[in-house]
Amino acid sequence: MVLPVPKKRRRISAFFKILIALTLACGALVAGGIYVMRSIKPLDLAEPPPEDGCEVVTEEDTDSLEVEQAANAATISGVAFARDLPEHAVVISYATVWQESKFYNIEHGDRDSLGLFQQRPSMEWGTPDQIIDPVYSSDKFYEALIEIDGYADMPVYEAAQAVQRSADGFAYDQHEARSRTMADAFTGVEGPAVSCWFPAEDAAPTDVEGAAEEMRRVFGVGPDELASAERQTGDLGWAMAQWAVAHARDYGLSSVTYQDRRWTLSSTQQGWGDAETPAGDGGLVLE
Repeated sequence: MVLPVPKKRRRISAFFKILIALTLACGALVAGGIYVMRSIKPLDLAEPPPEDGCEVVTEEDTDSLEVEQAANAATISGVAFARDLPEHAVVISYATVWQESKFYNIEHGDRDSLGLFQQRPSMEWGTPDQIIDPVYSSDKFYEALIEIDGYADMPVYEAAQAVQRSADGFAYDQHEARSRTMADAFTGVEGPAVSCWFPAEDAAPTDVEGAAEEMRRVFGVGPDELASAERQTGDLGWAMAQWAVAHARDYGLSSVTYQDRRWTLSSTQQGWGDAETPAGDGGLVLE
């Protein structure tokens, strides 16, 4: 005869079964956690920066660009100086280029579109060779922009769309905040806000005169004319200094000195420092 188990003993037995199940489950979780922790590599806080790149630092934000992107941004801003246009025009152009080409001077696009602004030879923007020149294409964009009545008071995306006549004009709006940060930097209002770095062996042969000549083509003035030049856009001196930094790889420049600040070529994100030998008031020295 099998005697029935008292209810109290059945409850205790059930309790121990649950306790054992929980213990096994917790053990499995702990073991799994230890395995995951051992499998994940620890974060390397000392990871070196990319071999080349540029950094834009303003009071509002910090942004990273590739050297090619920074060089094109500096040229687009510089052409606005040559035309004596306000910073708002630079913001509009930047928002446009972010949408159209992300600041890469590409030789392809929708149908026959080319270059930074994806302008079309068939729409009378110029020849392919002209459009692929960042100075020419920037100038043509600004030429069309200033024909838009009241563009200076328009929202950025509306002004961009009025020039580009894109399928989705509102797409330019997503780039406004980033474009404003970049415009503050490349127009010089934030001082030494742009710094670039790259391996010295990647640089072209040093050509200071070539860099100065191209600056005249972009800005309408060269480094030797800076002190007497006046423009309504930002700070011309800092804009030219940062153009030189962004193009240092193209012209083999190892240092750029403006007034009492100096950028020196480095393979790290060193940035600008104090100049041992200041360039003086309005002075810009390329080496």
